[in-house]
Amino acid sequence: MQPFNLTSFPSQCFLGEGPIWIAKHQSFFWVDIESGTLFQMVWPSQTITTKKFPGRLAVVLEGKENELILGLDRSLIRFDLETGKQETLLEVEHEFPLHRFNDGKVDPRGRIWIGTLSTLFTEGAGSLYRISEDLIIEKKLENLTISNGMAWTEDQSSFYFIDSPTQKVQEFGFDVVSGEISFKRIAINVPKEIGTPDGMCIDQEGMLWIAHYGGSGVYRWNPKSGNLLDKIDLPVPHVTSCAFGGPNLDQLLITTAQENLSPELLMQFPESGNVFLVKVEVGGTATNQAHIEPQNP
Repeated sequence: MQPFNLTSFPSQCFLGEGPIWIAKHQSFFWVDIESGTLFQMVWPSQTITTKKFPGRLAVVLEGKENELILGLDRSLIRFDLETGKQETLLEVEHEFPLHRFNDGKVDPRGRIWIGTLSTLFTEGAGSLYRISEDLIIEKKLENLTISNGMAWTEDQSSFYFIDSPTQKVQEFGFDVVSGEISFKRIAINVPKEIGTPDGMCIDQEGMLWIAHYGGSGVYRWNPKSGNLLDKIDLPVPHVTSCAFGGPNLDQLLITTAQENLSPELLMQFPESGNVFLVKVEVGGTATNQAHIEPQNP
């Protein structure tokens, strides 16, 4: 496995997550969930700015024009980057105040896929929802514990999904027109000794780059064979997610966490909570923009 050159940025997130590259802003975005902080790294200067939100901010998605779609606690928020205007679009799971959104992605048709979990990490408490252009919410998977990484194949025929404690990447058949999914198989089994699968992204060769929480790295897997191909070693234990970006989509931004580390371990791994940037040989694909046009009442 080849060595990678890492650049570390001292964001010091308690729970860094949700990285995304949005080309029209020439920026990476990510969040620190527990502090409700949104980070923006502008390219090519790599300068970082932050904005704070009241609550747990788990998801950043690309909206139209200057808008971001944010997953804040259990609500989906439309946020204007220029004016700061916020609009609540919807809320899920009103009856479960201890729940929050976790990972979220946009499919090739602009529909939002977003998962929930219990902040007590209750087994089977979470779900995966699909949200249409007119904000119709449909539950697509249930009995999840930590709804996490998602990716679609380039031909739009398969959808990969991670419920972290299962240690598996599931492959679903995907109908791009209807947005329906059907379970096909377990694509990858991740051994516990190399951590727990968390966030992920897919490269131009169809390989999955998966952040391993407790596994000190991002691992490149072949979902067709289930074989491990490569690893980006990181100087921190808890690696949470990754996203391709930069003008050539060949920069991998990696988020990490300080949570579940004792003071002694934080001293041993002082870069925990930072984000890391790595140039890779095989880049990724462009981010999908969410299509949200609520119908007028």
